[in-house]
Order: sequence, then structure tokens, then C-alpha cells
Amino acid sequence: MSEKDPIRVFVSHLFEADIDYLRVFEYMESRGRFFYINTARPDDIPTEGGQDPMKAALLEQIQAAEILVLPVVTFERNPDLVRYQMDAAQAKKMPILAVRSFGGTVAIPKEVLDRCDDLVEWNDRVITDAIRRLARNEDTAKWEVIEFDPD
Repeated sequence: MSEKDPIRVFVSHLFEADIDYLRVFEYMESRGRFFYINTARPDDIPTEGGQDPMKAALLEQIQAAEILVLPVVTFERNPDLVRYQMDAAQAKKMPILAVRSFGGTVAIPKEVLDRCDDLVEWNDRVITDAIRRLARNEDTAKWEVIEFDPD
């Protein structure tokens, strides 16, 4: 992954940029040298035709991505639409990264656990490392360096 070859990320949404959707981008932006393209367009909600145009719009957004990032609370809010997004990702053999609810207040449905390739906490490094590993098979093993002042 580089600035010339960013990872294409689809963050699950219900055609609104809710707080968890926005938080994913806040965390990705906070990491230096993490380059991505957002393929999700929550503001492009079809105004007519019911579920079918919505599903078509989601499919187009997902097809352009390399990884689906799923804030778990999104599933709780509309399981059917999120299930469709997971189906589309899995049909493309795209990895799915689940992110626990902020503060860990929401139980994670077994279906989400079974279908996701990884489940992470809200931590900028953990999220971006998981995206790199799942989307591009990049080794993200890092050592934390802690310097102690002997005085």
C-alpha cells in the first residue's frame, strides 16, 4: 500500500453517515502513511423504487472495494441490509472486518462473528493493521518501543 496504490475500503452504512461510520474514517485518518480510498457513498440514497435500487447502489460501492469494514452496531440497526452487504462482499471473496461497538456495549451477533474474517476494538493502529493484513496480506507486525528515562 502506498499513496499511489491506496487500499479501497467500503465501510458498511445504511445510507447515512452515522457516528460509527464517521469514526472509522477518523481512526484511519489519524494513522500516518495509511492511504485509502473510500468507495462507500452513504449520501447517494436512491429516492425511488424501495430496496432494489438501494441494493444496486450498495453492490456498486462494494464491487469497487477490497475490504468491507463493518461497525457492529450497523448490523443491529438493519440486519437485512447489512446481511446483503456481507453477502455481496463474500460473493467477491472480499474480507470483512468487524469493529466492536464503541465502548463494547452491544453484543456481537453469532452471524457476524461467523462471517467476519476478524473482529477488532476501536483502536486506530489495530483497525489499520487489520485492514492492511486482510486486504493486502501485508505483514503488520510491529514492535512498540518504550523509552525509559533513567533519571
